[in-house]
Amino acid sequence: MVPSTTQRKGRGFSLIELVIVVAIIMILAGITAPRLLNVVSDIKLRYVATNLSGLLQSARMQAVKKNTFYSVIPTTLPTGDAAYYVDIPKSGTYVAGDPVLPIGSHITVHIGTGSGAPNEGTVTCGASCTFNPGTDYPSFNARGLPCIAGNSCPQNAGLGYVLFLSKSSSTGNINWAAVVITASGHMQIWTCDGSGNWIQRD
Repeated sequence: MVPSTTQRKGRGFSLIELVIVVAIIMILAGITAPRLLNVVSDIKLRYVATNLSGLLQSARMQAVKKNTFYSVIPTTLPTGDAAYYVDIPKSGTYVAGDPVLPIGSHITVHIGTGSGAPNEGTVTCGASCTFNPGTDYPSFNARGLPCIAGNSCPQNAGLGYVLFLSKSSSTGNINWAAVVITASGHMQIWTCDGSGNWIQRD
């Protein structure tokens, strides 16, 4: 006697069919998971670059508002995480109340060129602008222009700053971003794709 269609439907999937489906799912997960993890790492890096740009902009506005100069300096928080802060009292050390941005322990920030980023020479601050060759902290004078801090903060015409950010993903890739300060004091965010091409985001 031939089993009816209703009886065949009631039996469900065979073990072989389930094994094939699970194998396909595992293969797809193996292909997409590394890419997904790399995308998540890249998003976190862009988030930090955007926040660092905002902290630099805050220092610039405070310098203009208070008619003085301010620097944005790296520090290590009591938690052990790296951070950057606006040195309001100009003491060279972080004081509670200074605007601060925790960077975290997995992101490295390199001030100036020579960071090891791929094709870093393609990141620019404009036609008549060159990056400060040293590792001076980004500073802004009372006109909101980038300067080199000391007892005062003289502006060098055509001087800009660059901060390269890197983060290793769980797949072993290194994601890169850059925060650029142009000679006129404007902030730009650049990101590097997997092929070493830099793209200006804003």
